[in-house]
Amino acid sequence: MNDLLIIAGKKFSSRLFLGTGKFPSGEVMAKAAAASGTEMITVALRRVNLVRPERDILSFLDKARFHLLPNTSGARDAKEAILLARLAREAGLSEWIKLEVIPDPQYLLPDPIETLKAAEALVREGFIVLPYIQADPVLAKRLTDVGCATIMPLAAPIGSNRGIKTREMLEIIIEQATIPVVIDAGLGTPEHAREAMALGADAVLVNTAIATAANPILTAGQFKEAVVMGRGQFISQGKKTEIFAQPSSPLAGVIGQ
Repeated sequence: MNDLLIIAGKKFSSRLFLGTGKFPSGEVMAKAAAASGTEMITVALRRVNLVRPERDILSFLDKARFHLLPNTSGARDAKEAILLARLAREAGLSEWIKLEVIPDPQYLLPDPIETLKAAEALVREGFIVLPYIQADPVLAKRLTDVGCATIMPLAAPIGSNRGIKTREMLEIIIEQATIPVVIDAGLGTPEHAREAMALGADAVLVNTAIATAANPILTAGQFKEAVVMGRGQFISQGKKTEIFAQPSSPLAGVIGQ
């Protein structure tokens, strides 16, 4: 209880966030959410049925138990992302928004320029913005400077389950971060989640690996344990590798040294 995650002043005891796509049913999703111990659930606004709430995916969730994080999945540029965020707020869902701007339908990589543009606009409008980005330390700092609540860099492409393929850049982002870092996308096993937390991430977001597992409920519990283990390793051991660039040639004898 002394190791709470704080985002925009809100406290979370769980450092595992859960996506809601690809589950075989709403009932399985709800049970997996409970087994994961998560307190933050993200859902694409395009999957929310605002006309028939009884058929909505959110009808399976205890809204008093979970913090809802609508996302702008499907947005191809800043204009579309801003529109989706405004719709979420007007529908009474949340002023928290997971910002996703993905113009590429094949690799699903986020657009850094349009993401920054949308983040600047949404922060000005009072949204609590959690942007999904490539593992780009420079972009992470720019998004921090404009007032985002977290940074959510990918470990690998969405849904790939490939694990941490951007480790070196993630280490730099975590080292420089002044806001929480949530590693998002590509984590395919509980071991991947443990590794991400041991790097020093403040949280991880998992969807495909849990939703498409043979037993999503059991897998959700395994991810929960892995996140706790990885966080414990980071706290007890700290970072072990040097993340700063090191010159290949000594500076001795260089003019001005």
